[in-house]
Amino acid sequence: MSGECCKSGHGWLGKPKGTEQKLANNNAYITGSSNERAILLVPDIYGWTLNNSRLLADSYAEKLNAVVYVPDFYAGEIVHPDTLRDPERQKAFDMYEWAGRNSAEKRWPEVKACAEALKSKYAKVAAVGFCWGGWACLRLAADPSLIDAVSTAHPAMMEKGDFDNVKVPVQLIAPENDFTYTPEMKAYSLEALPKTGVQWEYVYFAGYNHGFASRGDLTTEKGVAGLERAKRSVINFFGEFL
Repeated sequence: MSGECCKSGHGWLGKPKGTEQKLANNNAYITGSSNERAILLVPDIYGWTLNNSRLLADSYAEKLNAVVYVPDFYAGEIVHPDTLRDPERQKAFDMYEWAGRNSAEKRWPEVKACAEALKSKYAKVAAVGFCWGGWACLRLAADPSLIDAVSTAHPAMMEKGDFDNVKVPVQLIAPENDFTYTPEMKAYSLEALPKTGVQWEYVYFAGYNHGFASRGDLTTEKGVAGLERAKRSVINFFGEFL
C-alpha cells in the first residue's frame, strides 16, 4: 500500500468567494449564505487553504443555497500546493508521519466540535469529505444529533465498523482505482449499508483514480467530466436531505 496518490494531483484555477473566520476553535474558510442549511467540508491532506477545496465549497454553497465551512483540521500545518506536481516535494513529504500527526484519534474531537457548532446554529447540517475526510464523515454519520447526511469521495482511514454504525443517509463516491477505498472495503460497504436501514447511495466512477474529485486534471475532458459528475452527485444527494 502506498500513499503516493494522496500527494499527487492538480491545482485548480479560480478565485474563491468566501472569507476566513472561525468555526468552534478552528480557523475555517466560510462561503455562502443561509439561516437554515450548512455543510461541513472535511478536506484531503492539502487542507483548508487549497484552492480546490475552496472552489468546491463555493459550488456547493451556490447550488444548495447553504453556508459551507472548510475548517483547518491539521493544527495549522499546510502541505505546500506545489507538492501536487513536484516530484522532489513529494519525495520529501512523509505521508505516514503526517498521518500520525493527524490521526483520527487526535482529530476527532475537533471534527465533532465543529459539527456541534453547526448543529447549534443551523436546522440542517451535512458533511462531505475527501480522502482523509472520509473517516470523519462516516464517524459523524453514526450520530444523528451531529449530522443529517454525509457524502465522501475516495474515502481513507475508515474501518469496516464505520459502515456498520451509520444512522443517517450516506453517499459513497467510488473511483475504480483506489488504494484507500479498496475492492475489499467497497464490497464490505455494499454488504453493510443495506443492513443499516438508512438511505444510501454508491456512485461508481469506472476508469477514475483516487483523488479525482478533489485534485483531478481539469485540462482534460475526462478530468472535467469526472469532477462535474462528482459535484452533481453530492449536490443532488444533499438536495434530498438538507
